[in-house]
Amino acid sequence: MGRLLRGVFIVWVLLRHGLDELVLSGFEHPSIRLLRRIVSFGRDLSAPRGQRLREALERLGPIFVKFGQVLSTRRDLLPTDIADELARLQDRVPPFPGSVAVACIERAFGKPLASVFSHFDLTPVASASIAQVHFATLRDGRQGGREVAVKVLRPQMLQVIDKDLGLIRMLAAWVEALSSEGKRLKPREVAAEFDKYLRDELDLMREAANAAQLRRNMQGLDLVLIPEMFWDYCHADVMVMERMRGLPINQVDELRARGVDIPKLAREGVTLFFTQVFRDGFFHADMHPGNIQVSVEPDSFGRFISLDFGIVGTLTEVDKEYLAQNFTAFFRRDYKRVAELHVESGWAPPQTRIDELESAIRSVCEPYFDRPLKEISLGLVLMRLFQTSRRFQVELQPQLVLLQKTLLNVEGLGRELDPELDLWDTAKPFLEKWMVEQIGPKKLLQQLKAEAPHYAKLLPALPRLLRDYLQHKPHDLRHELKHLLNEQRRTNRLLQAIIYGGLGFLLGLLAMQVLLRVRLW
Repeated sequence: MGRLLRGVFIVWVLLRHGLDELVLSGFEHPSIRLLRRIVSFGRDLSAPRGQRLREALERLGPIFVKFGQVLSTRRDLLPTDIADELARLQDRVPPFPGSVAVACIERAFGKPLASVFSHFDLTPVASASIAQVHFATLRDGRQGGREVAVKVLRPQMLQVIDKDLGLIRMLAAWVEALSSEGKRLKPREVAAEFDKYLRDELDLMREAANAAQLRRNMQGLDLVLIPEMFWDYCHADVMVMERMRGLPINQVDELRARGVDIPKLAREGVTLFFTQVFRDGFFHADMHPGNIQVSVEPDSFGRFISLDFGIVGTLTEVDKEYLAQNFTAFFRRDYKRVAELHVESGWAPPQTRIDELESAIRSVCEPYFDRPLKEISLGLVLMRLFQTSRRFQVELQPQLVLLQKTLLNVEGLGRELDPELDLWDTAKPFLEKWMVEQIGPKKLLQQLKAEAPHYAKLLPALPRLLRDYLQHKPHDLRHELKHLLNEQRRTNRLLQAIIYGGLGFLLGLLAMQVLLRVRLW
């Protein structure tokens, strides 16, 4: 009954905000038309559709807010006005009581709070839809006296999201079944993607592991600080990490007043992102202002601070190679090669006409290349490419959609810091160097070096493996080998006959000439 009432409430909220026009506008069944007339009485639909969708998700609660955030990353599927509005959703939800957080921590650690922390601030410093953060001080052990941040998962989250996820999947199936436009948006696929992201975020051990990997990758770069994880105090429901001190990156005036070089910070942010993506293939994929700070401590002044590692993106070597070839083709304005790569990779159907796809890509990219470099938006180019690709039924890989979403975030942050930031000009030298490393002799040597241990182990065993193979070869292979040997003998005999016959023929001609001369003499 509770699930049924929740479903009724969700449908009522969606209808009251006029979202039926997004789904049912092309559905002309009499019962649907009657339902729309009933719910349209007294409702105000003057606001844009994107705003109404955002407000409906906020009304439905934190799980639907998170769903809207994930949905906003699928700009390849959504109209621009809806994607832009959903991107405004914030994780500003009321915190749960500090006493509940204490109970969660004690249950996770199996010991009283006082035995772990000498001080614990009951008032959270940040609260989101999935978890909230408290400051504390560790008591004893190797890290005794360290100031830490304690991230605590909201209680009973798994049970709550299972109920709402079931309803989201049901609504997605309805949307797909009732409207051709809804079918194009692939709501069931989006719901499944949201399910995966949300369950990943609910495991704080996974988030801690993501943070540790990024911290290890960024060592020696001197651009970003990533909190240390205290593994003795990490659990699926609780994560304890180093406390970071900084200012949110969107407080530009305060950062400038503290003496931070803002244009330099913007350029370093671009370098940081492209290093994570193209060097490591492992990048922070939730880089909104709430998760990025700037250190104002003397020993790390002006460096970025990354927080919240629930969503990270990964790229395989195949992904990076594909991107390398695409960027090379873009820089050369070789749009035909870009179209061919889409078909070769299997993203576009095999029957796609290369010339038509080439023309569509040219119409997207060429206007931007003809502008001054500082007016070119890499994120916008990618977004328009994704929108154009829908016409050709191109299947976009989730990791590249996440990359595009993160690039838009980075570009937005960079231009907020420095309106004159030339993202293309800043990124191009890095990308060109990376492409040379990917497809040049240096990459070949690296691959040979990586495979050398395997070959070094294989070569000494090669004679034994060959002997074992020959000893245990199947009967038909022995028969084939015998046949080949016989053919070789026959060929040799034929060659010998040709050679000897040729020599005899030459000797005969010579003898005939000698006899002829004797007679003439």
